[in-house]
Amino acid sequence: MKLHIETPLIESRAMSVITGRSVWIKLDALQPPGSFKIRGIGHACETYLAQGARRFVSSSGGNAGLAVAYAGRRLGVPVTVVVPETTTERAKELLQLENAEVIVHGISWQEANAFAQSLVGASDAFLHPFDDPLLWQGHATLVDEVFRSGLKPDAVVLSVGGGGLLSGVVEGLHRNGWSDIPVFAVETAGAASFHAAVRAGHTVELERITSIATSLGAKRVCEKAFQWSKNHRIHSVVVSDQSALSACERFLADHRILVEPACGASLAVAYENASELESFSNILVVVCGGATSTIDQIREWKSSKHAP
Repeated sequence: MKLHIETPLIESRAMSVITGRSVWIKLDALQPPGSFKIRGIGHACETYLAQGARRFVSSSGGNAGLAVAYAGRRLGVPVTVVVPETTTERAKELLQLENAEVIVHGISWQEANAFAQSLVGASDAFLHPFDDPLLWQGHATLVDEVFRSGLKPDAVVLSVGGGGLLSGVVEGLHRNGWSDIPVFAVETAGAASFHAAVRAGHTVELERITSIATSLGAKRVCEKAFQWSKNHRIHSVVVSDQSALSACERFLADHRILVEPACGASLAVAYENASELESFSNILVVVCGGATSTIDQIREWKSSKHAP
């Protein structure tokens, strides 16, 4: 049973006109649980089920947990998701809609994650939100689909949180013979753990997450994502919360799809015609999605002092 769907790949006319180049969007916001996460998490859940797992346990303030809950419901496996106190009511509602047991613990994902791991019994499988080779293998199917479409972009733009999507996309580029295509890895200021790692020459832990794009809120990017930065052309880009929020509103108007600020970060690079895109003519933007923000929330954040 394949738990993810093949998502549309279309040209964004609005972004193409703004940038003066062809901008293609891979619409993973249309995955059943609302984000790209189901690609890797679905693959991992199927693998662990085949190995005898009787329950899935996850730690996630949003989209990873939703993907685990969706996969568990489809596969007939009970799911427990531990979320931090910062998790939105909307996210908790969506998790419960997928029949997951939701436990609120800790003020950060790190605390929720430690508690989730303490719950894992002998017949349980733990689903990490971003740091698992099975996830990267599954996320790489996004590139497989682009490859089969016949479109070869000359650059890929995507958002980075913990680095699972970045690791999967670069793996997908390499397994399809596209190791020459550079990737622009976009984060918001206040959640830029990949940018910090690139600057330091090794992964580092951020003191705290101050961005409203909480889906990007991994204090330390996974080691694999950083290692790829040494073996593939990956350019780190940091945008403001306001840029990400504006991009969410513009994308909703242009494509009638609502995405989270975490996804808005990569869209902002195209909407603001960032100088980094100057030497490219055929750009692929991964619309990674995100199901836990409402348009009212996005507008509230945009007008508040919390979004610099």
